[in-house]
Amino acid sequence: MIEQLAILGSGPAGLTAAIYAARAGIGPIVCEGMQPGGQLTLTSDVENFPGFAEAIVGQDLMARFRAQAERFGTRFVFGAVERIESVEGGFRLVGTDIVARAVIVATGASAKWTQVPGEQEFLGRGVSACATCDGFFFKNKDIAVIGGGDTALEEATFLTRFAQSVTLVHRRDTFRASKAMQEKAFANPKIKYMWNAVPESIIGDQKVEALKVNVGGVSQVIPVQGVFIAIGHTPNTACVRELIACDAAGYIVNETGSTRTSVPGIFAAGDVADHRYRQAITAAGSGCMAALDAEAYLGA
Repeated sequence: MIEQLAILGSGPAGLTAAIYAARAGIGPIVCEGMQPGGQLTLTSDVENFPGFAEAIVGQDLMARFRAQAERFGTRFVFGAVERIESVEGGFRLVGTDIVARAVIVATGASAKWTQVPGEQEFLGRGVSACATCDGFFFKNKDIAVIGGGDTALEEATFLTRFAQSVTLVHRRDTFRASKAMQEKAFANPKIKYMWNAVPESIIGDQKVEALKVNVGGVSQVIPVQGVFIAIGHTPNTACVRELIACDAAGYIVNETGSTRTSVPGIFAAGDVADHRYRQAITAAGSGCMAALDAEAYLGA
């Protein structure tokens, strides 16, 4: 059986696309990926998604997205797609038994790592890239957060719920984060700052015990029990990079003003094609666009 539409990814973009496609009678099937709900499930309180006067936990918001998509008949399969291949009549999703006439790629982006010594060795033993996943384990501990963008400041602010102190380690003397996020962080008495600081190594025996940084050519050791990496993301485009056009950073290139890619029948939505805004609401909006573009393609 050839599906009409397969959607890769189950974050705001993928699930919004599923809602619109299902309501249009297309009967989409969603490949959830290895992290159902996407990056938003790693976020604590979501305060800027329209329709919620009070903050909502990211996992709860995505559960509502999924329930709404299911209500209209969307089907789900767990797991990741290895690659997409063009076949007669559509596309084969290698790694599954799915063949579809059209595909929406909404696979999002994954956290980047610093690659400093000790980072991978202590992963799960004091090193993390997900504050909402692991913050609970650092009650009354001293923590370092590496980064200077929105991700880093959001992680640091969230971690103050548990930590005794949080030190933001940033290689520049100013943050790249939004003004609102900076104001929130600067107002938090638990957050300290190390400017012009470059991480050199993560130190410990069985668990993280310290972070070694270089500040102005001088090495310093910060006693911490946790190190959270928050330096950005890499688009999850491995499954399509050999088939459709991507930019130098790996993000999918869409036609201007649409979600169409360089291959007719394949559309892209959300962070996998957006390295600028990267917000839940913009991802959801592009998911709507992708569903409408796919509907037009299938009806042509």
